[in-house]
Amino acid sequence: MSDLFADNKATQADSYNASDIEVLEGLEPVRLRPGMYIGGTDEKALHHLAWEVLDNSMDEAVAGHANRIEIELHLDGGITISDNGRGIPVDPHPKFPDKSALEVILSTLHSGGKFKAGAYETSGGLHGVGISVVNALSDNMWVEVARNKQLFKQSFSRGIAQGKLEELGSTPNRRGTTVYFHPDAEIFGEDKKFKPAVLYAMARSKAYLFKGVEIRWKCDPALIKPDSVAKPEDVFHFPNGLVDFLQSELQNKALIVDTPFHGHIELPDSQGKIDFAIAWPDRDLSFSHSYCNTIPTPLGGTHESGLRTALLRGLKNYAEFADIKKASIITADDVMNGAAVILSVFIRDPQFQGQTKERLVSSHVSKLVDQAIKDRFEHWLTSDPTTSNVLLNSIILRAEDRLRRRAEKATSRKSATQKLRLPGKLADCSSKTSEGTEIFIVEGDSAGGSAKQARNRQTQAVLPLRGKILNVFSATKDKIKANNEVQDMIMALGCGTNDKFNLSDLRYEKIIIMTDADVDGAHIAALLITFFYSQMRELIEEGYLYLAQPPLYRMVSGNLSAYARDDAHKDELLETMFKGKSKIDFSRFKGLGEMPAKQLKETTMAPESRTLLRITVPHAKATFDMVNEALAQEDTLDAPTERKVDVDNLIDQLMGKKAEARYDFIQKNAEFVSDIDI
Repeated sequence: MSDLFADNKATQADSYNASDIEVLEGLEPVRLRPGMYIGGTDEKALHHLAWEVLDNSMDEAVAGHANRIEIELHLDGGITISDNGRGIPVDPHPKFPDKSALEVILSTLHSGGKFKAGAYETSGGLHGVGISVVNALSDNMWVEVARNKQLFKQSFSRGIAQGKLEELGSTPNRRGTTVYFHPDAEIFGEDKKFKPAVLYAMARSKAYLFKGVEIRWKCDPALIKPDSVAKPEDVFHFPNGLVDFLQSELQNKALIVDTPFHGHIELPDSQGKIDFAIAWPDRDLSFSHSYCNTIPTPLGGTHESGLRTALLRGLKNYAEFADIKKASIITADDVMNGAAVILSVFIRDPQFQGQTKERLVSSHVSKLVDQAIKDRFEHWLTSDPTTSNVLLNSIILRAEDRLRRRAEKATSRKSATQKLRLPGKLADCSSKTSEGTEIFIVEGDSAGGSAKQARNRQTQAVLPLRGKILNVFSATKDKIKANNEVQDMIMALGCGTNDKFNLSDLRYEKIIIMTDADVDGAHIAALLITFFYSQMRELIEEGYLYLAQPPLYRMVSGNLSAYARDDAHKDELLETMFKGKSKIDFSRFKGLGEMPAKQLKETTMAPESRTLLRITVPHAKATFDMVNEALAQEDTLDAPTERKVDVDNLIDQLMGKKAEARYDFIQKNAEFVSDIDI
């Protein structure tokens, strides 16, 4: 055997020195790891660039400084967005006297006017990275600013200024900011282009959200397909705001109650405001569209949670007043599942899940929305008892139908346990039916012990696994049958696999994969998801499989404490919640087994405070239905079939027997890796 410490090896090791440590400057990190900032380099991420620029203009409108926004999609693939707001400041920046404030904002991460309270009461986020990220990921960008009756312009390419700020002369009748950018094909590829229908739908929705703004749309006719909903030119202005939005979504469908429940609420102490419009269609046509500071939150969040609580409490209080005792069986799902809901909140310092802002996680918002809407809902109900009784009875019928279906389909847990041979290490829940139950699949006995202490014994079961399970995608049937961990999962779930799979025999409503928030945990989660995809795919397709989101850090400063999912979330909290704090204590969790049961319950297991990611095929739903419809209209391929084939191929590449396929994938995608464990 050769000596591992021979001189030739030492020479190679010595070559790793200070010169190998790379320091990324300016916007280089964005181009190197775009997924950290816009969630990827796919079509959705491409459109996210347009949202970032549009959100800046909307912030000006919401702050009362603009009433008109113009959007134009060009034949060259670029887009121009302009407003008649105050205009980005162009005077020299105090910290960088040789640069204008415009150049600093466009070319420096975490710069902007939304960190100080005075500039914007509410805005789409305090990250200070939006337009600088757009600049970094565009091969051509220019900005014109009309300010103090003078016109200025500066050009950029891939995050770098292409010259100094130019003063173009007097412009007495113009004000505001105009941004043109063309996404960089080096980042997004030549095949990805803006889709008119998607931009058109989002522009329309923004106009609904703030009735004080007029949005003018223009698109080169050559880009619009014959069956597209987009028009070459249009003007969006909706004086009734969300009520107009709701009516456009319902399209004159019959309602149980003719008048929608809607309103505008100014929160006390200048905490923000709430707009809402809710109707109950006569037929199943339920949907829920929510926004925070005009940012779509397709994954919901604390504002939706507050609304659910307010509607349920208000309805039950009215039922008690009207002496309708049957209303005791109503749940929030019964109220919401038949409702058409549009909710928009404007708050200070919103906290989102991730930079793409798909879920609102500001904990105080739930209580704000609940308290603000509940009393108004009760007043709305009591103002017309006859109509309200019709609504209440229809919701009671929905609840009775739910209970009847549960009685027909629910399997007695006692009899199911007698028929099934359950694994010995399963800590089962005590509920006699499957409704409301969930099983946590955790790695190791240590994590299993903590989870068993933190669980709700009535509804939550825990199944600990030993180490990394078998990669079933590349294993033989005999290996799968002989593997204890795999067989324990199959027995615990009770629904069989492959051709013997029967969804109605599933013993739980949710299957939750709960692993450590590190690389090993991610590997185990990938193996488990592969198992379910290959052996019980219908579980994923029907939405039964979830991924828990345990924290990696606990941050404490005085009486202020918070949990961070990862390093990016930690940095985000440092820039927002903990900004200006001189002393911050960090605790890094080594694993689930090291977490006190109380903290594990609070952060990861308790339904009222945890965050779950639903595993779907091919990806999580992260856009509104109307945007999805717009995408579908522009897509000439059979998307569901094509995407399923893509998923099959991807899993075969990553989890199959051919190592060279994994090597090829790594080589092609290494540049998009956003987190490297060194």
